[in-house]
Amino acid sequence: MQEPNFNDQDNRITQLIEQHQHLPGALLPLLHAVQQAFGYIPPTTVPAIAEALALSRAEVHGVISFYHGFRSQPCGRNVLQICCAEACQARGSRQLAAHTRQQLGVDFHQTTADGEITLEPVYCLGNCATGPSVRIGDRVLGRVDAATMDRLLDELTRVPLRFQSEPMASETGDTTRGSQ
Repeated sequence: MQEPNFNDQDNRITQLIEQHQHLPGALLPLLHAVQQAFGYIPPTTVPAIAEALALSRAEVHGVISFYHGFRSQPCGRNVLQICCAEACQARGSRQLAAHTRQQLGVDFHQTTADGEITLEPVYCLGNCATGPSVRIGDRVLGRVDAATMDRLLDELTRVPLRFQSEPMASETGDTTRGSQ
């Protein structure tokens, strides 16, 4: 994701603050709105948010860092989460995670150099019976092994744009998709 222009960013932050600051418990809805607008919560927005809500910068930063769903850095075009909960670990998620980190050349909480994939751990996708499980965008996939992961990674890096509502080729069995 491209860094927003500071003037545009400042204007948008001001709008979002005005829309949310009078709500009870405004911090969480405001942070969600900022992340929705920019794809992450730019650290430069923390002072304005803190001032508008009469909070310290540390309080705002504390909430951002506490909740795993908030990002303080841009993420890749695709966010790949590997379940690291006990049931998936028992079914091989540690090995899958190690394989995926090696294939991508990044660790958890990092993005590939091309900006395509951000790799993250997640603790329970509610798909325990079919672990190891992964989530890509809003799709949860089960019984993912190294070969399946390789196909998913190939698809994520070669398909120019995939809408969240479209099934991935690996889900439909279509191996020709994206190879135009």
